[in-house]
Amino acid sequence: MVSPDLRATLEAVGEQFNLGEYEIDAYLTVLEHGQLTASEIADRTDIPQPRVYDTVRSLSDRGLVELRETRPMQIIAVDPDEAFGRVRGSLDEMVDELEARYTAPARETEAVSLVKSRSTILRNLAEVIEAAEYELILSLTPDLLERFEDELHEALSSGVSIELLVAPAAAAPAPEEFPYKEVSTVARSRRGITTPVIAVADGVYSVYATQDAIRDDRDRYGVIFNRSALGFLVSGFFGTVLWTTAETLAENGDGRPFPRKYASIRRCVKDIRELGGEFFASVEGRDVETGEPRVVRGRVSGVDFEDTEEVATMTIDTGDGEVSVGGRVAALERIEAHEIHVGRDGVPDS
Repeated sequence: MVSPDLRATLEAVGEQFNLGEYEIDAYLTVLEHGQLTASEIADRTDIPQPRVYDTVRSLSDRGLVELRETRPMQIIAVDPDEAFGRVRGSLDEMVDELEARYTAPARETEAVSLVKSRSTILRNLAEVIEAAEYELILSLTPDLLERFEDELHEALSSGVSIELLVAPAAAAPAPEEFPYKEVSTVARSRRGITTPVIAVADGVYSVYATQDAIRDDRDRYGVIFNRSALGFLVSGFFGTVLWTTAETLAENGDGRPFPRKYASIRRCVKDIRELGGEFFASVEGRDVETGEPRVVRGRVSGVDFEDTEEVATMTIDTGDGEVSVGGRVAALERIEAHEIHVGRDGVPDS
């Protein structure tokens, strides 16, 4: 049961902020000049003269302007701090009450959700960052980078490996002006506002949206992938199309200890090749030919990695023979990897 006080607060807030187009135009015009007559408002806006009086009286009822009943009538701006002051406190209290009443919805089980709400896209971006346990890939605008800076710093500090792409490059802060090494393992920038906004946590939970959608263009969209079988499309697009056409801003080196966990075989093979030495792996995935779940464990006997990052293959010596492992939708390899555990001293526990 909603309390009467909470309902009354919601009604009061809704009433004060429910401004029409004419009311907004008139209010901003009066604020700019401090005091105007009805005729002066009509001259400075597109509000028809017969509608001006109703409009300013509506603003007066909301406490946003004062009316001086002279000839002609004078419409006087009220200090916004005073006009909205009584709502500000009520709004804070209302949000606290609503948060206390809020019950988080269960995660939808649909494989794909199409959303057109900017707030929903931003909420899912935040959830993806929070959900990442060991691997996070991101394509963000500079504004989103600033918005999620603290969350990225926390994720990196907790051991999550983060590939960060910032676009458009012209608006990305320079490395000497922004602490990229504190929020990412590797940061790159890419030219063009056509670069989409992307986030993928551990190869499973993914968000894809246009930059227009983040700017609240109602004709744009975002797509939420809740299952890794479809989410890999986002990470694959990121790795082959976006990441390979971007310029490096900063690298802090991947100082995470072994054993490590990977969702991307591209990242796994690249690390093995760059670090060198002996590695062991446990791979959870499925047989490419039968589709049956498979777990392959053993010593990494070889890797194949092209600088274009389009090819990444790992070979594991199980003791009974060698097995080739590829990424999602692998066709040439024997196993399609879903989750890869890599260790230095022996095969890590799954």
